[in-house]
Amino acid sequence: MSRPSWDREGRDWPNRAASRFVDAAGVRWHVQVAGTGPALLLLHGTGAATHSWRDLFPLLTPYFTVVAPDLPGHGFSVAQGSRGLTLVRSASNVAALLDTLAISPAVIVGHSAGAAIAVRMAIDGLVQPERIHALNGALLPFPGIAAKLFPAMAQMLFVNPLVPRLFALQARISGEVGRFLARSTGSQIDAAGAEFYARLLRTSGHCAAALGMMANWDLDSLARDLPDLRVPLTLIHGEKDAAIPIKVSRDVSAIVTGAQLVALPGLGHLAHEESPQRVADIIGRTS
Repeated sequence: MSRPSWDREGRDWPNRAASRFVDAAGVRWHVQVAGTGPALLLLHGTGAATHSWRDLFPLLTPYFTVVAPDLPGHGFSVAQGSRGLTLVRSASNVAALLDTLAISPAVIVGHSAGAAIAVRMAIDGLVQPERIHALNGALLPFPGIAAKLFPAMAQMLFVNPLVPRLFALQARISGEVGRFLARSTGSQIDAAGAEFYARLLRTSGHCAAALGMMANWDLDSLARDLPDLRVPLTLIHGEKDAAIPIKVSRDVSAIVTGAQLVALPGLGHLAHEESPQRVADIIGRTS
């Protein structure tokens, strides 16, 4: 199974000067660290990598020591097998990375599935941040039959070794990644951003990690535990999100005591890539 190459796909990777490779919890992590001030952890969503923060990262480094890893199996972080792709395991793996780096984040910003990891870490006592910012957070199960159907389909696709290769081949042939992102997320990102997604999706290893994450994700338990969250939570959500409706954040704001909801008109699931300055301003104002 092909993996993204740091010398090929990563040759001009965003914020490359901040990159390093670290071993922790059986994962060879690609992680970017830069800036000064209290530590801020960035956790990307399923199928993405550190390129997702390409414009937000430098906006935050004047005020924070920013730490942004590729999650296991995603981007340039290499994991052995699928064992680390569950929500609980992902949370413990990220905590192990932070221990290795000797970094305790004061703020965590998680996008989509990354927000679920951030909240799981806090509930499980693995981190004690002063605030969590959930960007278009995937914090509740899909409604109705989709709650069972989507993970089951992802599991079927994941266990077939040919499927990630077919996904990668389609990305290589079609050149449609930008249009696919627009349809599936409701976001319009620039051509350079779409190209970074395309580079990763052309590799079967990255596709397999995204499928494995979806197949092993347990949001039912997280939803049950949300009332136990004691860390201040800001829910930042694009109103045009085609992947996770803003209703999810509205529902979470009614579950988590003191949670703040900030709606972003005109933006979709990748709001932090469409309008990084708006998101940086919210993080700075509420952290």
